[in-house]
Amino acid sequence: MTSNDLFSLHQRSAVVTGASSGIGRAMAEALAEAGASVVLVGRRTSALSEVEDGIAGRGGSCASVPADLADRQELLAAAERSADIFGEPDILVNAAGVNNRPPLGSVTLEDWDATMGVNLTAPFVLGQRFGPPMADRGYGRIINLGSQQSFRAFGNSGAYGVSKAGIVALTRSQAEAWSRRGVCCNAVVPGFVHTPMTEAVFSDPARVATLEARTMVGRSGQVEDFRGVAVFLASAASSYVTGQAIFVDGGFSST
Repeated sequence: MTSNDLFSLHQRSAVVTGASSGIGRAMAEALAEAGASVVLVGRRTSALSEVEDGIAGRGGSCASVPADLADRQELLAAAERSADIFGEPDILVNAAGVNNRPPLGSVTLEDWDATMGVNLTAPFVLGQRFGPPMADRGYGRIINLGSQQSFRAFGNSGAYGVSKAGIVALTRSQAEAWSRRGVCCNAVVPGFVHTPMTEAVFSDPARVATLEARTMVGRSGQVEDFRGVAVFLASAASSYVTGQAIFVDGGFSST
């Protein structure tokens, strides 16, 4: 197998949640450019259409399935629609997330349920739907999006931190369940990344400077920094990598 074959995703199909913006969008675009047929899942129909048009305009194969992943019935229906478009997916990327961070003492049951529903339950449900068929076929890749909050509490970690700690544990459980049958399951752990979800943080130049100074590379992350790791973890190149939390954070977690 050549190096080009190792990273090629031709004749592979993928489902990417949170594909309308941020890291999810960057990962979806990278998978499409590597040859995968990609189903884009997200809440905002117009934003999904924009991503879809961009991928198609570059010669990629894609389709979109609008869905609110916090709604269990919409989630289940979106999973079935996604499998109908290009067939059962070889790759699942769980990048959708919500980042509500009130102080823990102020977290309501509604806050808790909304956060867990999107950040943890949806990846579990989609993994349960797509993981076993991947194992039956002998090939699959599940990529979950973690957080620095998966490993440490800061900035009102609250329910968000619990959900992101859970996503890393879920990744290990998925890897234990299916890796022997060809399904590699890994979590990607971003650092301080400029996305629509973090726009409020980036509006404070002093805070940005402080956080960037903590990284080894001396800058904040950009969504483009996640294109390569997405292709690697989705491809044959990662066939001996599973159950891992892979930090893509410019060295932020090592300082």
